[in-house]
Amino acid sequence: MTVAHGRIPPPLQDSPKCPRCALVSICLPDEMRALGGSDLAPRPIAIGADEALPLIVQSQRARVSKEGETLKIADEEQGDTTVRLNDVSDVALFGNVSVSTPALATLMDREVPVAFHSHGGWFRGIAHGVGHRNVEVRTAQYQRSFDPTYCLAFARDLVAAKIVNQRTIVRRNWRGDRDQRKVVLDRLNAARRSTKAVPSASSLLGLEGDAAAAYFRAFSDLLAPPGAKESVEAGNGLAPFRFDARNRRPPTDPVNAMLSLGYAMLTRHLTVALATVGLDPYRGFFHASRYGKPALALDVMEPFRPIIADSVVLSAVNTGEVSPEDFVSAPTGTSLTSAGRRRFVGAFERRLSQETTHPVFGYRLSMRRLLLLQARLLCRHLLGELPNYPHYLPR
Repeated sequence: MTVAHGRIPPPLQDSPKCPRCALVSICLPDEMRALGGSDLAPRPIAIGADEALPLIVQSQRARVSKEGETLKIADEEQGDTTVRLNDVSDVALFGNVSVSTPALATLMDREVPVAFHSHGGWFRGIAHGVGHRNVEVRTAQYQRSFDPTYCLAFARDLVAAKIVNQRTIVRRNWRGDRDQRKVVLDRLNAARRSTKAVPSASSLLGLEGDAAAAYFRAFSDLLAPPGAKESVEAGNGLAPFRFDARNRRPPTDPVNAMLSLGYAMLTRHLTVALATVGLDPYRGFFHASRYGKPALALDVMEPFRPIIADSVVLSAVNTGEVSPEDFVSAPTGTSLTSAGRRRFVGAFERRLSQETTHPVFGYRLSMRRLLLLQARLLCRHLLGELPNYPHYLPR
C-alpha cells in the first residue's frame, strides 16, 4: 500500500521493531533520536562487517569479464583471478583496463558502480545502474543549492570542520619543535573561529586557502620516513620525501603525488556513497557546480581529507610502506610506479577498513561505513528531519 501511494512513510519514533529490522542502518532511528536531543537511553545497534568490498584492478591490459556468478580478471602480470559478484561492493579500474559488456550490464543490474581512473589515479567518472529512486531527496538538494543563505551557512560549517580535523592531524603527528606546534595549532584555531563571521562564499574560499597553506607549511613536520635522521645530518632534509608546499596538476614530488591520488580515491568513494543514498554527487553547496565535477562529493569530503587521505600519506611514508623507488619523476610531473600505486592503494583501502568509535553515537564502525552513514545523515538533514548536518570530528 505504501509503495502504491508513492510516498515515503514518516520515521518511527522509538519503535521496538527497529533494532531487529534489516533496514536499521538505513533508517538510523537511534542516530536520529540522539541528534534530536532525546533523553531516552540509547540502544546498542549491531553494525555488521562489510561483507562486500571494492574490486580494484590496476594491471594494465587486464580485462574484467563475467563467468556465471563471478567476475574473472584476466591479468597478464598477476595471473587470472575470479571474485564472487556477491563479494563486490564497487569496481575501480585504473588506466588501460577493459570490462566486457555482460560484466558491465550485470554490475549495473546489481547497482554496483564501476569507477574509471586514469593510469595515474585521476578520477574520470563512474558508470552505474538506474540509480536511487527517491527523487524527493534530490528535489530537496536542488532547492537548497539555489538558496545562497543556506549554502553559505553549510559552507561555513564545512570549512570549520575541515580545519578542526587538520588540527587533529597536526596534534597527533607533530614531530618538530613544540613551540612551533603551538603556533600552527593557534593559527588554525583562529581560522576556524573566523569562519563564523565570513560574509560571502568567495571570502570563505580565501579563508580556507589560508588555513590550508598554514597546514601544509607544517606538513613536513609530520613526516619522518625511515632514514630521515641520516638525511638531515647529511643536509638533505627529508629527501626524497621533502615537502615544501601543496601542488597538483601535475604534482611535482612524491608526497604531492600521493596526496593527489588519495584525494582522487576519496572523491570516488564519496561519489559512490552519495549516489547510493539518492543524492546527486554533482550538485553541491560550497564547490561551484561545473560539467563533470562532483561538487557535492568534493563538499562532503573536505573534513575527511586530513582524517583519511592525509593520514594514509603520513602512514605510508613514516612506516616505509612506500619508498623512493616507488616514484617516477619527469618534466611532466611525479607519479607512482605500478608497484608503488598498488602499495598506496592497499594502504588507503586498509584505512577505510579500520574501525573508529563514532564521537556522537558511541559505537564502532569502519571508515568505509562511516562515509555511507554521513551520506545518509546528509539526506535526513536536507529533508528537514535534522536541523544541522553533523560533521565527523574525531577527538
